[in-house]
Amino acid sequence: MKTISNKTHDPIRVPLPRGKVLHLGPLKEAKISHNDIDHEPLQRLVEAGSLEIKDDKGSGHGARGQAPGAHAETHGHHPGTGHQAKGDR
Repeated sequence: MKTISNKTHDPIRVPLPRGKVLHLGPLKEAKISHNDIDHEPLQRLVEAGSLEIKDDKGSGHGARGQAPGAHAETHGHHPGTGHQAKGDR
């Protein structure tokens, strides 16, 4: 897998082979297949400076050096203690 980065402050529609399109937000990254890198319209965006391609040969850790799954996604809800206080105490 390769990582592409949107270097602009605008969303970009990245054309991929087989008629697919990747919608990449401002300053965001996404992973694409090695086979998709050579696609001519994608290469034009790279040459224009809108996209940057990075090789994903890392240590297998997340973007911040954490092991995968090291931070639980709570989506705004914090885990409870399992005890709910009721009444006047």
